[in-house]
Amino acid sequence: MMNLTEQITRVAAYFQGLQHRICTMLEQENNGSSSRGSDRGIQQTFIKDHWTYASGGGGQSHVLEGGHIIEKAGVNFSHVMGDKLPAASTNHRPELINHQFQALGISIVVHPNNPFAPTSHANLRLFAADKDGKTIWWFGGGFDLTPYYGSEEDCIYWHEMAKKACDPFGEDIYPKYKQWCDEYFYLKHRQEARGIGGLFFDDLNHWDFDTCFAFVRSIGEHFLEAYQTILRKRKATPFTEQHKKFQRYRRGRYVEFNLLYDRGTLFGLQSNGRTESILMSLPPSVEWHYQSQPEENSPEAKLYTDFLPIKNWVK
Repeated sequence: MMNLTEQITRVAAYFQGLQHRICTMLEQENNGSSSRGSDRGIQQTFIKDHWTYASGGGGQSHVLEGGHIIEKAGVNFSHVMGDKLPAASTNHRPELINHQFQALGISIVVHPNNPFAPTSHANLRLFAADKDGKTIWWFGGGFDLTPYYGSEEDCIYWHEMAKKACDPFGEDIYPKYKQWCDEYFYLKHRQEARGIGGLFFDDLNHWDFDTCFAFVRSIGEHFLEAYQTILRKRKATPFTEQHKKFQRYRRGRYVEFNLLYDRGTLFGLQSNGRTESILMSLPPSVEWHYQSQPEENSPEAKLYTDFLPIKNWVK
């Protein structure tokens, strides 16, 4: 049987491999054709930035900006150690706060240029904390989708893939983590969802380590397949400046959530993490408008009436 150090090494290897595969996929999609075909010959690759953490460990931030398909994407891996576990790292283990810890994970945020291609986010992580000579570990993560001009077909497919990722681990897993995602990615001050959800889980260690790790791998693999399928389908949809303006306005909700509520952002800032990498999730262009309301029955209004209200997409 592997000890925890060996298990953590396995998890880190998977996260780094997934980081490479997601970056490769996004480069391939970005460097293909788009609705603005004149840019097709421009080949763009991720900027790869290696950094160290003051109290131990470090990470690799991979960022793509200014692409004709991908306006901005960040795919970050980190494995850091410290003496004081931040409060944002766990809801259920307050007794571990300010104890020695290590945390490793991969965080993905993709902001496509095309307003008909949804923004997406995924995160997978493992924490281990020491208290009274005992090490306690747990996994967390999930994925979610944030459309601006929604597609019922995409929403159903996204949740079908989320359910497919969970089904081998119990029929109660998808509805439980789907609901958790709906509740987590909710802007209380706006009384609206950030997007159409997906999966969210935290403090996961009720299975043995290998089963928990298998579940995390299933989430990672199904995210990669699901998002590539949707991005490829929507990235060449013709759009206007009006579509871009609404996209920039809705991106403001994304910024509000990440800066006010997101536990990953709070953990990074509370643990004196690398600010440049923590805030890579923010979109490159955003607008806020005072008391802005879309016209009734417009394509923009349908986001509020048909997609943001929480619903069961999988029958």
